[in-house]
Amino acid sequence: PTAEHRALEAVTAFGRAFGTGDVDAIMATMTADCVFEDTGPPDGRRHVGAAAVRSAWTALFAGSPDATFTVEQTLESGDRVVQLWRYDFDGGHVRGIDVFTVRDGRVAEKLSYVKG
Repeated sequence: PTAEHRALEAVTAFGRAFGTGDVDAIMATMTADCVFEDTGPPDGRRHVGAAAVRSAWTALFAGSPDATFTVEQTLESGDRVVQLWRYDFDGGHVRGIDVFTVRDGRVAEKLSYVKG
C-alpha cells in the first residue's frame, strides 16, 4: 500500500478503537512517543508521551461516558490525515477537526481543533 493508504488505515484503526472508548485499544494504535493536543481553551493542552496521552483519554471518557463522536469527512495526504467531526454530549455538541500524523503505521500525533 502507498504511504497515504497506510496513514488512512492507521487513522481508521484509531477511530474504531476510539468509538469503543477502550483506552488500551486506542493506545495500541499510537506510537510510544505520541502527542495529543486537546481542544481546551485557549490553545489546547499538549499531552506528550503514551502515559500522558493515556491519562487524557481516560479523563475524556470518564467525563462524558455517553458522548458520541461522528466523523463527517476524511482527507488524506501522505502521512497526514485530516478529519472533520461532530462530538455530541449530554446537553449539546461541538464540531471540529483533527490533524493526524502517522509514522510506522501508528498515530504519532493528533492535533484537535474545535469551532467555538
